[in-house]
Amino acid sequence: MEFEALALLSHISKCSNLNYLMRMKKLITVMTLAAVITGATLALADEATKVKPYPLKTCLVSGEKLGEGGMTPYVFTNDLQEIKLCCKGCLKDFKKEQAKHLKKLDEQARKEAK
Repeated sequence: MEFEALALLSHISKCSNLNYLMRMKKLITVMTLAAVITGATLALADEATKVKPYPLKTCLVSGEKLGEGGMTPYVFTNDLQEIKLCCKGCLKDFKKEQAKHLKKLDEQARKEAK
């Protein structure tokens, strides 16, 4: 009788350890999948929000060489595109005809890439 009780206790102990191990395995699997999905999502989000660097060496509005005469270029981002102007004064003109200047940027960037 004692032997049967010990065998039963041993069996219950093994079963509960096995259940615990199975739950832990499931938990680890879920956590690993969550980490992989989160990492992939962050990588895609980061790629989608990368700002394209300004490809020209001149002001988009005035055509002046950037940094000429000791002036620090005015740099800002417009729809994930970095824009550099020779000075903050050109910003008003840029905003007034934004589509024209962005088209000019695309055209000049293509020319410089060739």
